[in-house]
Amino acid sequence: MQIERRANFLDHFFHLFLGALLAIGLTGCATRYRSDELQSFDQAIVAATDALLRQPATSSALLPLGAAPPDRRVIVLDPTLDAGSGQQTAGTQRLDRTIAAHAGANFKQIEILTFKAANLPRAQYLLAGTLARQDAGLRIHLALVDLKDGTVAAQASTLARVDDVDMTPLAYYRDSPVLVKDEVIEGLVRTSRAGRGERADATYLGYIATATVINDATQLYNAGRYREALAHYRRAAATPGGEQIRVLNGIYLTTLKLGQSAEAEDAFGRVVAYGIAHNQLGVKFLFNPGSTDFWSDPRVTSAYRMWLRQIAKQGGSARVCMDIVGHSSKTGPEEVNDSLSLRRAQYIRQRLAAESAELADRTRPKGQGSRQNLVGSGTDDVVDALDRRVEFAIVECGR
Repeated sequence: MQIERRANFLDHFFHLFLGALLAIGLTGCATRYRSDELQSFDQAIVAATDALLRQPATSSALLPLGAAPPDRRVIVLDPTLDAGSGQQTAGTQRLDRTIAAHAGANFKQIEILTFKAANLPRAQYLLAGTLARQDAGLRIHLALVDLKDGTVAAQASTLARVDDVDMTPLAYYRDSPVLVKDEVIEGLVRTSRAGRGERADATYLGYIATATVINDATQLYNAGRYREALAHYRRAAATPGGEQIRVLNGIYLTTLKLGQSAEAEDAFGRVVAYGIAHNQLGVKFLFNPGSTDFWSDPRVTSAYRMWLRQIAKQGGSARVCMDIVGHSSKTGPEEVNDSLSLRRAQYIRQRLAAESAELADRTRPKGQGSRQNLVGSGTDDVVDALDRRVEFAIVECGR
C-alpha cells in the first residue's frame, strides 16, 4: 500500500512538472505555450490540448491525469474557426472533436460541454480556438478563458501539417454570399491568441449568450432544417446582441432556401446596410476562370442581380462613396491577377451604375489581385471562394 501511494505521488508530481515545462514552451515565456514543430494535424491538436490543460495557471483546478477532485471542472467549447475567413470548416470540426475526445479520455476531472446557452451557467471556463494558415502549415491557437473574471487562464499554440486537413466550409459558410467575419469573430481570434493573464476580448465575451443561439441556428441550417434554423436566427435577432452579420446573413439564407423571395431580398438589403455601416462588405461574386463573366451555373448566380440591386439601393440611401475592390485567388502570375481583379471590379461598378446612375460618380474600381487572400489555398474551388470576392470599402467622397 505504501509503495502504491508513493507511485501515485510520483506520477502526480511528474505530470505537474511536465505541465510547468509545457507552459514555459520553446520561447521560455511562462504566459503561453508555443511549439513550431510541424506535426500531423491530430498530433498537433493533442499537443495543444495537453499544454493548455497542464499550465500552472490552471494546475490547481485542472490536475492532469490525476484522481478526479470532488467537483469536476467544466469547460464550454466554443466551436473553433478558420482565423482568416471566420468560417467553420470540416477541419475546425475535426479540431473540436479531437479536443473533446482527448480531454475526456485523459483529464478525468474535466468535463467538456457543447456550446449551448444552458451550459454556460455550469461552466468555469470557455475554450476559444482558431486555425490559421502559416507558411506550409496550420497554426492551432487555443485559449482557456476564466468566465468569472474574463481573463485568459492558459494559452497554447502548435503547428500542424496542412496536407491531411479538409478546409471545406460547412454549408452555412459555403452558401453565404458575404464575408461573415465581423468584430465578434475578430474578438474570438484575438482571444485565442491572448497570453495567460491577459483580458479576453470584451466584445467577444459580451456576445457569448447570443452566440450560442446563433450556433444552434447554424447547425440546423447545416442539417437542412431551414424552417427551424430561421426561427432560431429570428430569436437571436431579438436579443440585445442580435444585430450582427451572422444573424442577418442566416435570415437571408434560410428565407432564400424556403422560397420566400421578398423576405430574402429584404434580409439581404439589411446585410448590405450592416456592411456599409461597419465598412466591411465583402461579397462572393463568382466569375468564370480568367473572365469577367459571372459563373455559368445559374444555380450559383441567379441571385446576383438582386444582390446588385440591393447594393445599389443601400449605397444610394447611405449617400456614401465606395471603392469597389476586386480580389483573386493566388493561382497564376501576379500581374495577371492584378489586371483580372481590376477588370472584375470595373464590371461590378458598371452593373451598379446601371441600377443607380448616381453611383457612377461615387464609386471607384480597384484591383488587389491575390495580395489580400483570406484563405490562400490556391485551390480555385469552394475552399478559397472568399479569395475571389469583391469588397465595397467606404471612403471619403472627393478622394
